[in-house]
Amino acid sequence: MYTRLGRPQRAIPVVLGVVTLVSVVLLLVWDARPSLFPAGAHDFLGGFPLAMIAIAYLWYQRGHKLSAVDAAKAITLAAAFLFWAANQYWPNLPHATLFNDIAIALFVLDIFWIIVGWPPDAPDVSFGEDSSSIQP
Repeated sequence: MYTRLGRPQRAIPVVLGVVTLVSVVLLLVWDARPSLFPAGAHDFLGGFPLAMIAIAYLWYQRGHKLSAVDAAKAITLAAAFLFWAANQYWPNLPHATLFNDIAIALFVLDIFWIIVGWPPDAPDVSFGEDSSSIQP
């Protein structure tokens, strides 16, 4: 059963989320005015928010009493973001394409699990819905 975390349990994920949002704003400022940033800043600015939201999400999920299956799903999603971050941060590495392809595979797997209803006891809801909005 999913329960909402209290403020103390959400504090660190929320702070990490705010830092992530600030980094996204900086990324968008780079898009508008790249001359304001040092050379190569985009690689960091593109990878940092992806890595930070993965860490924030894992920290948030650790506050819940997750089953092993739900923990594996949370780790899969966070890993997808981390591989995507690696691709953004190190775009010139020989393995950058592999990092990107692993991220794609993990994102696809995560959504496929939602579509097929795995695990079987997971609520049948889409992102942003709660189970009370579903009509029988």
